Amino acid sequence: MTPHGNVTAVAALGTEWLTWRTAMERALYGNGGFYRRGERPAEHFRTSVHASPRFAQAIARLLIEVDAALGHPDRVDLVDVGAGSGRLLANVLACVPSGLGSRLAPTAVEIAPRPADVPARIVWRPDLPSDITGLAVANEWLDNVPLDVVEHTPDGVRTVLVDPASGAERTGPEPSAEDRDWLERWWPLGEPGDRAEIGHPRCEAWASVIRRFSRGLAIAVDYSHSRRSRPVYGTLAGYRDGSTVPAVPDGSCDVTAHVALDACATAGERAGATAGLLTTQRAALRSLGLSGARPPIEMASRDPRGYLAALCHAGEDAELIDPSGLGGFGWLAQTVQIPLPASLTE
Repeated sequence: MTPHGNVTAVAALGTEWLTWRTAMERALYGNGGFYRRGERPAEHFRTSVHASPRFAQAIARLLIEVDAALGHPDRVDLVDVGAGSGRLLANVLACVPSGLGSRLAPTAVEIAPRPADVPARIVWRPDLPSDITGLAVANEWLDNVPLDVVEHTPDGVRTVLVDPASGAERTGPEPSAEDRDWLERWWPLGEPGDRAEIGHPRCEAWASVIRRFSRGLAIAVDYSHSRRSRPVYGTLAGYRDGSTVPAVPDGSCDVTAHVALDACATAGERAGATAGLLTTQRAALRSLGLSGARPPIEMASRDPRGYLAALCHAGEDAELIDPSGLGGFGWLAQTVQIPLPASLTE
């Protein structure tokens, strides 16, 4: 079959049938894979980081609160997980107070090569630091953690296999015990034709972030869904050059799926998170001062330049908090041994 429909048996000479998790891993991170060869997310889809530096200003406000909760230590880690171009870190560094900025240890976690324009003080590495005291942000990272897909067929739930060259699919074996346990708790299937994306690899990826914290705050930002509103047919999608394309795991496009952030939250708690919050980007950024409200028209005559700047900020904020766009992202905020920032809980 073609992607995004019901699974049917497909016979093709020389076809290589893989689980979706294996196919995604190869397509995104294998030799010559989409991200391994240095593709940047902003070249293929719009992210909050590239939509406006106002996103980084909101992150900087959280960082200031985290620093205060930590007692202003000599070193404060700022970790961008899945850093892409490194722009988020650069933008945050540009807008934090100098006293905090001098104590920041910024780290980009990214397998792609380091861009030439990344500030020299940013450490660029392919894996997570072993110990974090500060703030870690995973913006549109978990949706690219490879996972398997299952479908409820007339013969029961079966793992979906895919041909990486064409995106054609067919039914495979029964899910593993680990997959079945995750499905039963987080994404039970109702009737034949229903599909699910097995999220425990994302849960483990998020738990691996939390486990590295001594103290601080971790934030995951992604398109997401909850147990009460899982999409019946799943969310696999491909992106290339700013357009949505079929999710063919041949390395030519980004392959992604929305994240079960509620399941990740539970995994984070088990890994050591001591407080947490699930919310939307709209709610989070509004609480951090991004209202999208236009400045009063009287300001135009009193302070023309200030009015234009405020009008520009209002437009950028509006895009970041639009509930049908970037504002619809889920935010998972979890702390280790510090309270949740007051700005997120007010």
